[in-house]
Amino acid sequence: MVAVDEVAEQRQTSLGLLGAGLAVSAWAAGTIITKSIGMGGLAIGVYRFWLFSVLIVAWMASRGTPMRWSVLRDSALGGIALGLDIAFFFSAIKLTTVVNATLIGSLQPIVVGVVAARFMGEEIKRRDALWSLLALVGVGGVILASSGVEEWSLGGDVLAFAAMFTWSGYFIFSKKSKDKLSSTEYTAGTAIWTAVIVTPLAIGFSQDLGWPGWNDIVLLLIMVALAGVIGHSLMNWSLVRIPLWVGSTFTLLIPVVSAILAWIILDEALSLPQAAAMGLVLLSLAMIVSGQRSGGEQP
Repeated sequence: MVAVDEVAEQRQTSLGLLGAGLAVSAWAAGTIITKSIGMGGLAIGVYRFWLFSVLIVAWMASRGTPMRWSVLRDSALGGIALGLDIAFFFSAIKLTTVVNATLIGSLQPIVVGVVAARFMGEEIKRRDALWSLLALVGVGGVILASSGVEEWSLGGDVLAFAAMFTWSGYFIFSKKSKDKLSSTEYTAGTAIWTAVIVTPLAIGFSQDLGWPGWNDIVLLLIMVALAGVIGHSLMNWSLVRIPLWVGSTFTLLIPVVSAILAWIILDEALSLPQAAAMGLVLLSLAMIVSGQRSGGEQP
């Protein structure tokens, strides 16, 4: 019986790892679609999260699970964290360099790893910590190799750090939500909270919230399907099955996948140093996944 339970647990871990990989890849694809939408960043966030909220609530209702006020209450912390993350990050991008904002955001796995180990009882082996550090170095290489000359702002960097901490909070609250909500309920609740937070901010930044053209609507729906249905839903589902720090480390794949998709779809340049840095990230994450699938027996 014990062996059967171990096999079932290992299967759930493998599914969680696969789900996390697909989720971050979907988020990366969403960043590529954003570049093709003729709207401001916060305006895209407004339409993206309101569309996603309506669709996921309708889907829940069709499955006999109506939206309840208790869902909004229990998902409030995660939803507020996600909404503030989007607001802080888009504001940071307006003030500081894209390279700085993205590099600071890449520190998220360190924050999540410390919280997971210290307060949630997750054990991070030395081997996995070293591979995570190498993956972080690789992400830095990917971003720096594609950087140009832009203006820097201390205020923008502060906002980028705020975005990184709130993004970390979203992951932590996602992991803790399993005690009260299903992954679908949590995803729906956080989507509504995010839409509510981003909307007044978009108005405050004087972004055009007029009804978009049909081409932009199609792209927004594709983004909702990728970043929302596949990205947020699948990551929240996966975090119930894998350690929190592993799910967080998977986010280091986002700039790698984004760069590859930009090279394929947008014909953006991909240099040899970028490719080498991507290889380091992929190798490091592959070793982490290997350790998780084998039960993390290494000291």
